[in-house]
Amino acid sequence: MNVRDQEEGPDPNNLSATLSVRWVQGFPLKNFAFINNNTICYPCGNFLIFLNIKKEKKTVLQCMHGKVGAVATNIPYEVVAFSDQKYKPSIYIYNFPTLTKRAKLKGNAQLDYTLLEFSYCGTYLASCSSLPEHEVTLWNWKRQVILCRRSQPGMEASQMTFNPKNWHQLCLSNTNFVTIWEIERCNLDHYLKPKSVNLPTDDGTFLKEYSGLFSQGLKDPTYGPVLPFSAVAGLVGVDAENFKPKGHFRPLLHPTAHCWNSTNDLYVCCEEGHILMINGDSLLVTILSHKPVYKEVVILPSRTASEENLRKEATHSKTKGINTMAIHKKGLFVSGNDGILYSITINESNYTIKEHINLQASVKNIVFSPDYKRMLLQTENGSVFSYTFDEKQKIDTILDASGGTIRAIDFVTLGNQYCMSITILGEFSIWSIEDGVPISKLCLKTEVNDMACCPSALSVAVGSTAGYLMFLNICNVKSPSLIHKILLTRSSIQHVHYDQHGLFLIVGTSDGHIFLLNSKASEKFKIIGFTEVSGNILQISTVTVWETDKVQVIVLAKSSENERSQLEMFTLTNNVLTDADRYSDERGRLKNELFSRILYEIDYPLTSALLDFNCEKIYGFCSHVPYICIYGIPKQESKDITLKLENKIPSKHYGNGILYLSFHGQWLATTGKDGILNIRDSNTLEPFARILCHSYQGKGIQSMVFSYDGKSIIVNGKEDGAFVCLKWKSLSGPLVHKVTEYFQMSLPFLENNILEQNLYIIHLKDTKIFSESLPEYTESYKKLLPFQIDASNSVFEDEPSWLQKKNQEAIKKEIKIFSGKKEKIKEGIKTLSKTIQHMMEENELASEITQLEQQEFNLDIEEMERIHDEGEEELENIKKEAEMENLAKKYLCHILKEECWHSMHVKGRSLKSFHGQLEVKNFPMKTCAPEELEELKKIIQLRKIENTDHKLRKEIVEIQPTTLQKTDSEEEEETEEEEEEKTKKRESNLPNYLFGSISYELDADTSLLYSQLELHTREEKINQIILLKNIIHKIKTDFNQDFDTLCQQKEAEIIRVNERNVYVQEIITDLNLGEKLWQPVFDDYEKPERILIVEDHEIKVERILTPWEKEQAALVENYEKERYLLIQRGDARHRALMDMMGGVLELKKEDILRMVIPQPSCMSKPDSEWTEEEKKLFREYEKKVKDLNEEKEKYRKTWEAELRKLQNSIEETTQNFDDNLRRLFKNRVKCDMVINQEELKIANLTFSLLLDEELQTRELELNDFLKRKQKEKEYTTDEVYKAREEVEIYRENYDRLLAEDKVLERGFRKEFAELQGPMIETLYKMYKHRPRLLKQKQAEVASPFGEKQGSIQIQKKNYVQLMNVIEELDNPIHMPEGLEPPVWIHFCALRRIKMENEQAVKQKALVMLEMQTFFQKRTEDDEKAQMDLEKGFKELVKLQEEKMNYQLDLTIQLLLTQGQVEMEGFHFLLDFTDSILINRVIIEDLNSIIRAQVQKKIDSMIVSKDVHKGIFQIEWEHKKMEMEMEDLSQKIWDIQMLFLSKDRRKFLSEPNYDLLINHQISVMEQTLTIMDKAHNREVEALKKLLKQLGKFVTQRDSANYTLSCELQEVLVAVSQRQKICRSFGSKLTCEKIIQKQYEAMLQQQKLVNISRSQAEEIAILQAEVERLRMKTFPALIQV
Repeated sequence: MNVRDQEEGPDPNNLSATLSVRWVQGFPLKNFAFINNNTICYPCGNFLIFLNIKKEKKTVLQCMHGKVGAVATNIPYEVVAFSDQKYKPSIYIYNFPTLTKRAKLKGNAQLDYTLLEFSYCGTYLASCSSLPEHEVTLWNWKRQVILCRRSQPGMEASQMTFNPKNWHQLCLSNTNFVTIWEIERCNLDHYLKPKSVNLPTDDGTFLKEYSGLFSQGLKDPTYGPVLPFSAVAGLVGVDAENFKPKGHFRPLLHPTAHCWNSTNDLYVCCEEGHILMINGDSLLVTILSHKPVYKEVVILPSRTASEENLRKEATHSKTKGINTMAIHKKGLFVSGNDGILYSITINESNYTIKEHINLQASVKNIVFSPDYKRMLLQTENGSVFSYTFDEKQKIDTILDASGGTIRAIDFVTLGNQYCMSITILGEFSIWSIEDGVPISKLCLKTEVNDMACCPSALSVAVGSTAGYLMFLNICNVKSPSLIHKILLTRSSIQHVHYDQHGLFLIVGTSDGHIFLLNSKASEKFKIIGFTEVSGNILQISTVTVWETDKVQVIVLAKSSENERSQLEMFTLTNNVLTDADRYSDERGRLKNELFSRILYEIDYPLTSALLDFNCEKIYGFCSHVPYICIYGIPKQESKDITLKLENKIPSKHYGNGILYLSFHGQWLATTGKDGILNIRDSNTLEPFARILCHSYQGKGIQSMVFSYDGKSIIVNGKEDGAFVCLKWKSLSGPLVHKVTEYFQMSLPFLENNILEQNLYIIHLKDTKIFSESLPEYTESYKKLLPFQIDASNSVFEDEPSWLQKKNQEAIKKEIKIFSGKKEKIKEGIKTLSKTIQHMMEENELASEITQLEQQEFNLDIEEMERIHDEGEEELENIKKEAEMENLAKKYLCHILKEECWHSMHVKGRSLKSFHGQLEVKNFPMKTCAPEELEELKKIIQLRKIENTDHKLRKEIVEIQPTTLQKTDSEEEEETEEEEEEKTKKRESNLPNYLFGSISYELDADTSLLYSQLELHTREEKINQIILLKNIIHKIKTDFNQDFDTLCQQKEAEIIRVNERNVYVQEIITDLNLGEKLWQPVFDDYEKPERILIVEDHEIKVERILTPWEKEQAALVENYEKERYLLIQRGDARHRALMDMMGGVLELKKEDILRMVIPQPSCMSKPDSEWTEEEKKLFREYEKKVKDLNEEKEKYRKTWEAELRKLQNSIEETTQNFDDNLRRLFKNRVKCDMVINQEELKIANLTFSLLLDEELQTRELELNDFLKRKQKEKEYTTDEVYKAREEVEIYRENYDRLLAEDKVLERGFRKEFAELQGPMIETLYKMYKHRPRLLKQKQAEVASPFGEKQGSIQIQKKNYVQLMNVIEELDNPIHMPEGLEPPVWIHFCALRRIKMENEQAVKQKALVMLEMQTFFQKRTEDDEKAQMDLEKGFKELVKLQEEKMNYQLDLTIQLLLTQGQVEMEGFHFLLDFTDSILINRVIIEDLNSIIRAQVQKKIDSMIVSKDVHKGIFQIEWEHKKMEMEMEDLSQKIWDIQMLFLSKDRRKFLSEPNYDLLINHQISVMEQTLTIMDKAHNREVEALKKLLKQLGKFVTQRDSANYTLSCELQEVLVAVSQRQKICRSFGSKLTCEKIIQKQYEAMLQQQKLVNISRSQAEEIAILQAEVERLRMKTFPALIQV
């Protein structure tokens, strides 16, 4: 059944005929769906096919605008929705089974709708579009309006489902995300709110949400505030909010399928094998864990159990590769790539798996029928299987698409009852033309390319990719069979074609062969021969001329040399069938001269070409432009003729097309990639019928065929899988007459041929059946049968093709003919081989130079040429590779030279000492760019202006009074000059600790630098960086100048040493000392330019000279030899001098050492034989030898002294250079120190600039965030306001309706006031009585979600039931006795109004509740937006505070020397939070004050001490006098008690007492002399010891000096660290102290003022108290 929408169909454009679709066959390439319990629908190309599973009946709905896109079904309303694939597509909704259009929905999609889904109740339709908008839209398809929509750019969903229990939830998923969309409703307005699900990582863990916008509140005490990564990356806007650093990315799980359960939870299967359960409200994700598996497998009948035993994997891996899932009361059913259907039973967070069936194919979709009694499984190739849940589980095949896509189609002979198709995998099917019912099927089990049915017999020819040509018997259409098979060639058969009479079968292969066969079964499908065409065969067509019984064959081929097309045309006659051997040679090749073969060339490439029935013109379809071209056939005979274009007509197709000609030759059909079929008049080429049966998205039409009677047309698509049968809906009379006339004319001829050939076909069939029934032992006999057929069309390597057989037969025949000549050639070859062997043996005995190579004895010239060509080709490849490699190296060398050498203004080099390992390097420097110099010049000028301005301002502030100024102009000028010099010096000599470097020690001009305490703005920091770079550049330049000077000195020293070494070498040679001469040279590091120059001695390989260079070298060598010979021949004087005087005319002093006195001749005789004369000669000889030796010795000593002098001079000069180099090295170390310090400043400034930029970016980011949040807040506020207004308006309506209901209730008694009281009470009770609605017991359904009924349907059902109850209550039988009927009628009307009003109140209450819920959500959204806004403001304020603190908290670099840092315990850490930075002057002033006070205290203490000392001295003198008194008293007593000793008596008695004393003195003096000698010896020993100790002290001093140097370096490092550590702090301590003192003074002044005022108040109060006290005293007044 075909339904067309006349309003949307294509304009007929005055066409005289129209086509309609009779039926469509195809398989679901996309997902299918149930529309009721027994019918499924699926898209197939431009059609939507409805298949009744029970009745196996198909209904077709055609999409008039192209290919069918997304499809969805609505089971409660029995409608189907689908979209078309076109620009700005639409959604169509049709009723089933009437297939009438119910609605057309037009949205905002630009290209395509990817997903459609009805809600479970069927009221709403959701759609999802593709690129570019990716918009999710919610429709009310009944009213054809869009309720709400929302775009999600870049998020393309692959699955979309409504929550069956709650239509307010919609889930969209893809392999990268799962999103649940909340559908919120406020009265008539709907809103979509997406909520993304946080998926776990691939290892099953959850990532913590990353706050990309707000900081974490961290702060680095060294590097300032820690900013978010988005600010560091420089992002602003939404990208900054969503930015995540690389380290926060981890691979997440990849969802493949999802489904809802009955508890509003969502099950999700992932590629990694995990099953997730997501709560639909909270979006909480739970990873389910599995338990052991229970297997219960039902296998398809075509599968074996052994295959199942091979598939045993781990339980967890079974959930991998899941493609689809569906929920059922029996569990969750899933399936995927392995083709096994699993049922999963979930218990809390665990699940178990149970296997059911194995389809042995990847499952793409699982769908349950509405009653959940049947399950359909769709495989990847389009097959559909049914699985039922009865007691006996079984699986049925609904659609079998195992054969693949349809490859070829054709009508069964005569074409009025049946047609046929064959798939790419060889599945042959016969269909009924009337209703498209499949008649039979035959599987050939081979890959097929083309098929054709013989017009004169009920046989079909099929061409396979393996080169087989198979013939099928279709005499009985219900049981087709294979009757014959021929292996034509090893190439693929691409074209199979019969002529109109069915006499010839023409086959084209992929390698350009065309085979010609007899199509008659009586001739056993004899192969007549083959021919070849150049290029790829595109199309084969034939035209049969009835008058001459000739068949014109035209072959279109694409030229392999260019894009031009070639047409080969030849003629076939009946003689070819009767005498086939005459038309081909021994190898089966057709003789072109017997077929009138002509080659035509066409300037333009064609995709299709046909010959008209009059054989006068050719129709062609151009491939580059959509035109149908007409070419005339020239009359003259020529081998190669280029066809000329006569006319061209627009084809009205898109892309390449194909031409088809009807059997009667009057209709020309054109097809193209656009899927449109046009049928034209072959004479005028005017179209008279047009139909869109396929689409461009499916790559258009692959093939089409006219039936013989012209009443039917079959068409199949290229990739959409649709096989369409067309019929004429209306056809004009002349067109019908022509085709009918031709059919009636050819029918008798065809019927006769069919009857004749059917007998032979049946005979072939019987022969095949008989051969297959033979027993195994008759296998050899079966091979003898000429027409044995193997159903499996596999090609064996040992099975020869027909071409190979013909070639072998021809070869055998040629062997028989030329056997004699062959023997002669063999004998000649043997003789020649013996000769060559003999020559090879002689070659082996020859010398190596005269030996030939082995390959030169090869007589195969072609092989030698091939080897030589291969060698040359390989050599060329090696040369090219070497050239490319050398070119790459040269390019790299060029880049390195440009970057590292040529671009350097000062090349990097080093300077080494003559003695030792000392090496000093210079500073490599690049040339400053003109822009940099210009910028530096501007900054210097700016700094000079700023300094001048600062100086003038300072002078204005600190100017002296005019009275003190000098009047003398000269004195003023001198004073100004002195002040300028002092100012400049003072500016250039700021305190060292504030410079941050020791650049002033290198005479660097630092007067233009900013103070480190004044760098607040970005411009100042940039200028400071440029000035610091300039200082570094000057330091390097100055050092390089000193370095260059020292380099020149070394070059001069080396030249001087080399000059002296010449003389030294002569002395060493003359004296034969054998000493090694020290020769100083520059190495490569000192002369780096030598590295770039390759010397000849550095080349280790022999240079390959060109022939021209060899000739030039030989000529130069010969010329030098001749010149030398001429010089030697003409210089007789030189030769005489060399021979006679050793080459010198005068004897030099240096020759004395080489002089030898010739011995007398007598010395050869014994001494006894000497004469007197000879003895005299000997004595003279000895004297001369002695004199010569003395002279030699004197000369030797002189030269040795000269040698030592020269060596000492060389050593002294080189040592001086080494000393200069050491000084330069110290300067280099100092320069490195200064450069590092300045670069550290630059690094700190650069970091501060970077942090300023990051803070600026962060501020812009927060401002942008606040703007967006403010807009969001405004939007949420408006939403809250609108929702509140709507709720209030609706509440008013609700209250009004409720009030009306109460008014009705109150006015009831007034309506019946004339009745009596008991009757009124009875009626009032009946008025208030509400019968209970009977709840129908719902039948138990297998659906896990219950019956599919929406809220609107339930409301309508309840309302109908209520109306029925009201009708029952209004029955007069319920009327009370004594009540009149009019009153009863009035009572029933009031009661009906009351009950209807109550129902309206209930409905309003439900809507009111929903609106209040919506208002609450909007309020929550507004509060959340407000919180985000406040959070953003707090973050911005915090950032501004941090930015201000950072701008004021400057990072400065200080120089600290040893002893300037005072820390407790000397813990030098980087954290100086408990330390303060104080100016040294303040500390020194404080220390001087402390010292003065201490000195005063010491003076006072000294005075006090002197006083105490005087007192103690007086007391001591007093005690002394008392002791003296005691001594005198004691002496008096001693004198009184005097006792004379022996000595005293001796003194008194000895007369020579002095002599005795002198003798004792002399003895004592001798003793003292002895003691002095002993003392001197001890002193000498001690002096020696002291000298040793002095040496030891010297050693210790040197060691201490080394340690002090190391300590200095350590202190420098410590000072650098202290500089870094002291870089924190915003204000100096002195300023803080001054601030504190100032505050203390203010506080003190304030307290003083308060105390004064209080003292005054106290005085006043005391006076008042005294006055009052005085009043209390009695007055004693005397009267």
